[in-house]
Amino acid sequence: MIFGEGYQSGNSKRNQAFPRSSSSRARSLTDPLLQPHQLIKQDIKLESLETNHFVLVHGGGFGAWCWYKSIALLEEGGYKVTAIDLTGSGIHSFDTNSITNLHQYVKPLIEFFEKLADGEKVILVGHDFGGACISYAMELFPSKVSKAVFTAAAMLISGQNTLDMFSEKVDSNDLMRQAQVFIYANGNNQLPTAIDFDRDLLRELLFNQSPAKDVALASVSMRSIPFSPVLEKLSLSDTKYGSVRRFYIETLEDNAIPIALQESMINKSPPERVFCLKGADHSPFFSKPQALHKLFVEISKIP
Repeated sequence: MIFGEGYQSGNSKRNQAFPRSSSSRARSLTDPLLQPHQLIKQDIKLESLETNHFVLVHGGGFGAWCWYKSIALLEEGGYKVTAIDLTGSGIHSFDTNSITNLHQYVKPLIEFFEKLADGEKVILVGHDFGGACISYAMELFPSKVSKAVFTAAAMLISGQNTLDMFSEKVDSNDLMRQAQVFIYANGNNQLPTAIDFDRDLLRELLFNQSPAKDVALASVSMRSIPFSPVLEKLSLSDTKYGSVRRFYIETLEDNAIPIALQESMINKSPPERVFCLKGADHSPFFSKPQALHKLFVEISKIP
């Protein structure tokens, strides 16, 4: 999960039209289970795609566990899936308070790319703060990323950090400020080392459209978010990061990254296409897993 404080940003919004797609599924609190063959046209064979390997990167506080529905649907549809636990996240055994920079936080994803065979590419998906993390990886390994999919994610510009991005719309997101709890492992006279969330506000902030069982899973699985990485400014070049095809999936019922903030990021750094998930909260892998899966498959098959 990513968050906002009252910082100023000098970036201005510019208007531009983008190709858009919208999930046609009816808005509801449920997302009835369908089999993969009911969602996907079978006329495009997976082996004919540039890659059928999805790499899923969670957001702040989450872990690989949050993708369990997406993993099952993609694998049942014939795709290869790797879900990463970033440092100090999920079952990765490291103290979140000891993470001092973005490289350290993203290291498990970097190690994955270093082991990836020459010539092999993946579709890289980032959620929430995972958007900044996949951007960092795209700059390091542009030739290994076929497409990048930002899902309710931080899609930053070079020289920007996550706090810069949030400062623009901070006044409209009081719930975020109410929910965040700062951890000062190095003492109260030092910068925070991590951020946690008030468990009583988790549902309203992150899971306002999600099933109760997934909210329960998250409530016992989420960990604190390292503070230093969200302060770190990204250095993104046109020749590396800019060479990777980017797609954005908007979540319309998102209380953590409101749609106005998603639109602002899109306008500042236009992706190839923008998709819209109706009825999705900040955690579409819980609230609209079938519709999210359909968009993943659609993006994988864009020539």
